[in-house]
Amino acid sequence: MACIVAMQAIFVAGGVSAPHACSISANDYGAPPWQSLECGWRAQLVGGSGTDKRQLNILGGPTVILVRPQLAVNIGMCARAMANFGLSDLRLVSPREGWPRTGALRKGANAAAAGAVHLLEGAKLFDSLEEAIADLNFIWATTARERGQGKRVEAPELAMTETQKGMAGGAQHGILFGPERTGLSSDEVALADAIITFPVNPAYASLNLAQAVLLTGYEWFRAAHAGALPFATPERSQPATREMIVAFFDYFERKLEENGFFRPPSKRPSMQRNLRNMFHRMELTQQDVRTLWGAVVRLVEGPRLEAKARKLEKEAEGQPAEISTKTPVKKAVVKKAAKVSARKVVKKVAKKGVKTSAKKAARKSGSQ
Repeated sequence: MACIVAMQAIFVAGGVSAPHACSISANDYGAPPWQSLECGWRAQLVGGSGTDKRQLNILGGPTVILVRPQLAVNIGMCARAMANFGLSDLRLVSPREGWPRTGALRKGANAAAAGAVHLLEGAKLFDSLEEAIADLNFIWATTARERGQGKRVEAPELAMTETQKGMAGGAQHGILFGPERTGLSSDEVALADAIITFPVNPAYASLNLAQAVLLTGYEWFRAAHAGALPFATPERSQPATREMIVAFFDYFERKLEENGFFRPPSKRPSMQRNLRNMFHRMELTQQDVRTLWGAVVRLVEGPRLEAKARKLEKEAEGQPAEISTKTPVKKAVVKKAAKVSARKVVKKVAKKGVKTSAKKAARKSGSQ
């Protein structure tokens, strides 16, 4: 089934980015990264540890405005946090050391972005906050302090739920984050419609800039995607039938009885119930029962080669095939067991024949 995904795409030549809607078939996640787009543009995907190039990169969300950021590495970490949760519009207002960074500062920012360099390269630079928010319809200001401005205060969860509904109706929302050392000024907070603050330890309410972006981005992604997880519990084997479980219990308990586990005998019923309840609480699958049964068999019979050799030896001697583990068997003896079993049978038959002949001769001479 085909679906229409609104996404940020880039021209194959020139690297110019622009929003576009592309038609993507349901099997595209298994296709090479640059195939299956009917619009002919390359879908923008990111690389790096923890990323999957087969997946479509989710872009959009509210605008993130970093006001007078101080450190290049923090801008890079903010870009990484944005990429984690599908935020793609990064705006910088008067960075302390200018933008784009060069030399070691650029390398530090790119390294901190950890694969989200496309957001750093696409960041928009503004000289004033008023210019940065001119095209937005609703502004949130993040702050750890009450500013006495009478503005509505919300936690990130409720704020991003409201933003998701507003953006679904066509409005563009933005979130202000202040400089690392001082946060937003009161005049900058005054430009916002409402305040976001985080429920943190009141004695240590200062968050790293990227942490604040990450927490807000997380709540945005939850609101926009209904909290859907990226993967689910792998499908397990079918649940075990009661007949299968009871058969395992019978075998397991029989072997425990043979090895003196149920002592004293008067406590056997309660011990059996406890054992069975332990396994019932596990909600065993068919594969679970097969694995447990196989493990118990190996504990009872020992290594496969030794068990097979002992079984052959007993069968050759005309004894029952049931294997006892009370007496340990040396490896050297076990290896020879299969080879000598036939000779043992021959010798035993011959010896028995000699004894029988001697007895007959003795009876005959006695009768004479």
